[in-house]
Amino acid sequence: MTGLSQADEAPRLHPEISPAPLAGPRLRLRPDRSSVALLDGGWWPRSADPATQLPGLILALDEWSGRVTRVMLGADGWNASRPRQIRVDGPAGRRVVRLGWFATMPAGLLTAISANGERTDLVTVPPSTGEQDAAAAMDQAVQAGNREHAPAILAGITAAAGPDAGAEAGEAPEGI
Repeated sequence: MTGLSQADEAPRLHPEISPAPLAGPRLRLRPDRSSVALLDGGWWPRSADPATQLPGLILALDEWSGRVTRVMLGADGWNASRPRQIRVDGPAGRRVVRLGWFATMPAGLLTAISANGERTDLVTVPPSTGEQDAAAAMDQAVQAGNREHAPAILAGITAAAGPDAGAEAGEAPEGI
């Protein structure tokens, strides 16, 4: 490991069974992967339930960077279920993806590792964030030359929105 300590939780022996996603993930990925960037994109889940949110994201990332085998997330911001594995049903069949929950991972960062070793880093916008702020955060993450880390992007939308930030979740604009 790289110094990250896993959140205290007893390991689950069986993968969390995930229902089919109701809609595609609200996800933006940078169009040009040839340049080096801090973040590869932004994701705005619809809820804090990893079992319902992660399978759709994983399938979308499979198409972008290759078959995802592991996802690492911060322990904060998700419901308490925190499964260690999740079952993903996709076009290539059913598989299990390992999840790692880390108390020391930066807020709002999700890292997916593909079978080919490629790493995808996403800013994860809290589900309660309003539509305009979520779109702004995801746009900043995919912007060429972005030098902001996930926590700074999230702090920026919270500060810009004022004290009522995230009070009401909006519908995603088309394309998210």
